[in-house]
Amino acid sequence: MERSPRRWRRHWRDGAIAGFGAHVGIGITGIAGPGGGTESKPVGTVCLCLAERGGERIERTVLVPGDRAAVRERTTTVAMHLLLRLLGG
Repeated sequence: MERSPRRWRRHWRDGAIAGFGAHVGIGITGIAGPGGGTESKPVGTVCLCLAERGGERIERTVLVPGDRAAVRERTTTVAMHLLLRLLGG
């Protein structure tokens, strides 16, 4: 079984669509800090995955600067921009 962040963000995204009857699902996982980072996945590494029910999918891995609060806030902003792109805005 794949244990990567990509697998989990897809699982959460698809679970939101199937489990809640949502039209759009968003999965986000990452390392907001202050600890938990590694050389290959430093603090601020965030994986996002968005999808429309039966439609387009967007997946991104980004490195977000800042402390824990900033990483979380900026990740929300990135997710909303990706949602806008997904919905054709």
